[in-house]
Amino acid sequence: MTTAAATVQAFFTERLVHQRRASGHTISAYRDTPRLLLTFAAARTGTLPCHLGFAELNAPVVAAFLDHLDHDRGNSIRTRNARLAAIHSLFAFAALRHPEHAADIDRVLAIPPKRADQTIVTFLTDEETQALLAAPDRATRTGRRDHAWILLAIQTGLRASEPTSLTCADVHLGTGAYVACHGKGRKDRITPLAPETVTTLRAWLTEYPGAPEDPLFSTNRGGPLSHDALQQRLSTHTTRAGQTCPSLASKNVTPHVLRHTAAMRLLHAGVDITVIALWLGHENVTTTQTYLQADMALKQRALDRTTPPDTTPGRYKPPDQLLAFLEAL
Repeated sequence: MTTAAATVQAFFTERLVHQRRASGHTISAYRDTPRLLLTFAAARTGTLPCHLGFAELNAPVVAAFLDHLDHDRGNSIRTRNARLAAIHSLFAFAALRHPEHAADIDRVLAIPPKRADQTIVTFLTDEETQALLAAPDRATRTGRRDHAWILLAIQTGLRASEPTSLTCADVHLGTGAYVACHGKGRKDRITPLAPETVTTLRAWLTEYPGAPEDPLFSTNRGGPLSHDALQQRLSTHTTRAGQTCPSLASKNVTPHVLRHTAAMRLLHAGVDITVIALWLGHENVTTTQTYLQADMALKQRALDRTTPPDTTPGRYKPPDQLLAFLEAL
């Protein structure tokens, strides 16, 4: 095993697990990038991954790997930049351990990310929200469960991974009802529950009471819902809701869109952006500002408060025949 291979192992066992105490989701996200890079470099050089050194994992190879992500795997710019960030983190760790390879490592660290277009977040309108909540068949256990977690996600703005990890003990339905979750970055946060959400969750737990450690939203076999199951159920209900609300047909509704919807509902209610950041568990308020860009209602209210400029409508007319000729070219 080469120095580079040992460094990759140490990056996960020492840096991520012991030093940073990274979560399982973070480790999985970091794991995929070196796995893809080593597979690509091995195919390119004809060398087994465990025999690759820093000389083989140099800047041209990493740049070719990033192009491979763009053109062959069809990754978006954001995914490509996330892969590059993981590579930078790995090579920055390697630079501290192996200064003798500083030249090769520095060239990799100098590879810049691509600039990506900032897209407008997708969220559901009030009409679409009501259609989606009405879609699950509440005559069945599965429909009542799906209605409960969709309502909870829209009201609280939980991340996609959080409803699947909630237990019965995480929901407190007494005075000052709230849900507690262990979210991204090992941050714990509590979110108050609206009366409608409290009523729905109380009915769900009364019908299917579980031990404190049991999943709040379980499968028919009693296990926790997976992220894929969550998305599959949401897609099914979105298709059904689209029959009564056609605007849903043009939207790719994911669990994260429900999170965006919660943020936009707070913003439309006049809640301060810093409070929304705390509500969603954002590390930085600049992340929350993306919702301001998507809020056309807020921009329209700002426009309504301004005085229109006093201008005379009309087209520009050149004062001279020669200028008119030049303008027409």
